[in-house]
Amino acid sequence: MYSSLISPKTVNEHLEDPNWRFIDCRYVLTEPDKKQKEFAESHLPGATYAHVNHDLAAPHIKGKTGRHPLPKIAELSKTFSAWGISSSTQVVVYDDAGGAYAVRLWWMLRWLGHDAIAVLNGGWPRWLKEKRPISAEIFIPDTAEFKASLREHWLVTAEDVQNNFDNPEVRVFDARNRDRFRGENETIDPVAGHIPGAVSAPFAENLDADGNWKSKSELRKMYLELLDGSPVEEAVTYCGSGITACHNILAMCYAGLGNTRLYSGSWSDWITNSERPVA
Repeated sequence: MYSSLISPKTVNEHLEDPNWRFIDCRYVLTEPDKKQKEFAESHLPGATYAHVNHDLAAPHIKGKTGRHPLPKIAELSKTFSAWGISSSTQVVVYDDAGGAYAVRLWWMLRWLGHDAIAVLNGGWPRWLKEKRPISAEIFIPDTAEFKASLREHWLVTAEDVQNNFDNPEVRVFDARNRDRFRGENETIDPVAGHIPGAVSAPFAENLDADGNWKSKSELRKMYLELLDGSPVEEAVTYCGSGITACHNILAMCYAGLGNTRLYSGSWSDWITNSERPVA
């Protein structure tokens, strides 16, 4: 079973395996449908497309929710069943943005109890660079029965975060880039800044210069310093809307540190209540 990262070589060896499913999560925030068109032109053989807005998020209610609310569990179970994911299925997810979007599906499946889910290390760019097989054929998987087994404690709310402001055991990580953390160059959300007490931990720093994930030892050292003695299972990660925050969760998991928690509403949810403090 592969449950964190997986190499293109290993994926290539299992392209014909009926118990494996490949999900393409390519996406661009500013052009939401662009990557689905690119998927139609070329993708991993046997891959299914997952649209971040339609498949991996519920509709955004302006001023009430974050930009990418989690779908209802029943809806997700229906989607995963349609993609042919059962308890015995090995799932591989990928994108062309260093895993920035694929990690959302990685986290969601694990949140619902499915551990056989891995992110393609290096993603679509590395797959192409290594001249591995591609296809334009649209694959229709046989449906399966996905049974959710919820890990409730992996998810926290804004209230949970606020209630632990003075708790040194709860480290809060902000996965956005450093300028947005500082409240500079905010072009996405209507309020700039970060959650008070949060630590800047940009997800892009989990990757090396080639867009591959850093080694386990490098990531472990980096996150142990960021945790500063606090327990990983109490830590909380957020970003703009609960997508790239999952990158940090995977980094800690891959580094062997354990499972941390997600504030899925993230910054775009935090600022829907003007009474919540902003730093």
